[in-house]
Amino acid sequence: MNILFIGDIVGKPGREYITSHLNKIKKDFNIDICIANGENASHGNGLTLNNANELRSAGIDIITMGNHTFNRNTESLFDEFPYVIRPANYSSHLPGNGSIVFDTGAFRLGVINIQGQVGIEPINSPFEVVISEIDKISKDCDAIFVDFHAEATSEKLAMGHFLDGKVAAVVGTHTHVQTADEKILPKGTAFITDVGMTGVKNSILGTDISIIVNRFAYQKKDKFVLAEGDVEFNGVVISIDDSHLANSIQRIML
Repeated sequence: MNILFIGDIVGKPGREYITSHLNKIKKDFNIDICIANGENASHGNGLTLNNANELRSAGIDIITMGNHTFNRNTESLFDEFPYVIRPANYSSHLPGNGSIVFDTGAFRLGVINIQGQVGIEPINSPFEVVISEIDKISKDCDAIFVDFHAEATSEKLAMGHFLDGKVAAVVGTHTHVQTADEKILPKGTAFITDVGMTGVKNSILGTDISIIVNRFAYQKKDKFVLAEGDVEFNGVVISIDDSHLANSIQRIML
């Protein structure tokens, strides 16, 4: 079973790249299930129902979210589009679910979305909540995949080792910079600190360079504007074997 996970899709440039190239990428890597983080897919901040449908039509099976989940009209999104999940450790009073079981007919993959606490808005403990989500879906799936949307590399590494042997993969999102530490942990869980982004290459995290430089250098608070230009695609391909754990993880940058 080959799973493609796509790093944070940033705005229209990222969406257009997915629409144009995803089918070929899936064919080239013999992909069975495709997951992507979409919390920045609409104008770099949130996800609309129309854009969720666009990504789904392009070949993405499941969309995970993060700290920008509730920045747009998401209630109708979750009502009408069950293949979008949001961090499970947000309040249960908010719309949406933190996990899903995706059934290909031959394989049932559980996907959990969880969010960190360090350097990001504080919500419920991801370590406590992820175990609850695993307990909730484990009987209904063959393997489990976790998108950990977090800022701190130490927190992401801690989550990887915390879940080693319990899930097939823990992949980090949120920082938009692909890390070169992909590995299989000792008990069989695939891990990478951050998958990266699918957005404009000559940018700062997908945003116009001058706006971000001016924020840091001169404390200017200009409105974020997405960069324009060539797009880079960041992702990982993870293979799951009969043990329902990982036997390989391959980092992709196109």
